[in-house]
Amino acid sequence: MQVISRFITLFLIMISSFFLTNCGSGQSSEKPAQQPIKKIAVVIHGGAGTIKRENMDSITEAAYRWKLNSALDTAYGILEKGGTSCDAIQAAIVLMENSPLFNAGKGAVFTATGENELDASIMRGNDLNAGAVAGVKTVKNPILAAYQVMTNSPHVMLARAGAEQFASEQGLELVNPEYFKTERRAKQLEKIVKKVEKEFGTVGAVAVDRDGNICAATSTGGMTNKKWGRIGDSPVIGAGTYANNNTCGFSGTGHGEYYIRTAAAHDVSALMEYKGLSVEEAANAVMQKLTNMGASGGMIAMDQYGNVAMPFNTPGMYRGYKKEGEKTVVKIYADE
Repeated sequence: MQVISRFITLFLIMISSFFLTNCGSGQSSEKPAQQPIKKIAVVIHGGAGTIKRENMDSITEAAYRWKLNSALDTAYGILEKGGTSCDAIQAAIVLMENSPLFNAGKGAVFTATGENELDASIMRGNDLNAGAVAGVKTVKNPILAAYQVMTNSPHVMLARAGAEQFASEQGLELVNPEYFKTERRAKQLEKIVKKVEKEFGTVGAVAVDRDGNICAATSTGGMTNKKWGRIGDSPVIGAGTYANNNTCGFSGTGHGEYYIRTAAAHDVSALMEYKGLSVEEAANAVMQKLTNMGASGGMIAMDQYGNVAMPFNTPGMYRGYKKEGEKTVVKIYADE
C-alpha cells in the first residue's frame, strides 16, 4: 500500500509540474509583441488654405519650401544633440514667426482696425503643463511668451496688456507694433474688406525627443479682418494645441471657432486613448468631423514613435516632417 501511495503522490507532483510549466499563472507561452521603437522626430505646419499651384510663382514656392526645411533642420538639430522637444519646436516656430511668409509674428494678418494681434500656446506631454498668450501686440515672438507662462507662472493663459507686461518682466523682446505691418498683409486686408470674406492661417510644430517626451505648440496672427478682439483656437489648450506622452502632440490650423467647439486637439488624443486608434486614424476622424461641420483647415499630430498625421481639407497646407533615419519631407499642395 505504501508503494502505491508513493506512486500516486509522485504522479500528482508530475502532473502539477506540467501544468505550472505550460499554463502557470495564466500566462501565455507566446512571446510578447515587440514594442515599436521610439525615435526623435519633428513635424511642422505653416497654415492651410487656398494654396494652389496656379496661384504660386516658382520664387515664392521655393521660399516657402526653403523656410519649412530650415525650420525642420533647426528643430531636428536640437533634438539630435539631446535637446528637449519644447526647445526644438520653439526654435522652429521662432523662425516662422520672424518670416513674413506665414501668418504668425512678422507676417501676421491685419484686424478690421488695421492692427496685428497675436496668439500662441505650448504644451508638454510628460506633465500636461501648458502656457498661452492671446491678443498681444508688442511681443516679437509670442511662442516664447507662451513658454514663459508655462514655466514661470502659475497660470495657463495671459491676454493683451497683462501678457505683454509679463513678457517684459521675463526679459523677452518687445517691439513697436509697426514691426508686424507688411505691405502684403495690408493689401490682403483691402481685398478681404471688399469681398467681405475672411482668411486665416497659423504655424505649428510637434516634436518628440530622446526621452520620449512630446511637446506641441501653435502661433498665429489670427483671422484677417477679425473684429471685437476675436480670439481663435490657437491659444486654447485642447482646441488648437495639445500634448500627452501617452497619445500624441497636436497643432491645428483653420477656422478656429470649429476647433474650439469640437475640442479638436484633445479629441484626437481621446480617440487614441479611449478607442485605441492610431494617430493617423484619430486625426483623420477629427478632420472628417470638422469637414462635416463646414470647417476649413488642417492639423498635424505625432505620437512617441514618430508616427505622423497631416490631414487637411483645403487645396493646400504648408507642412513637413523630419524623423530619425528617414529623409526630410516637405509638402505644400494636396496632390503631393
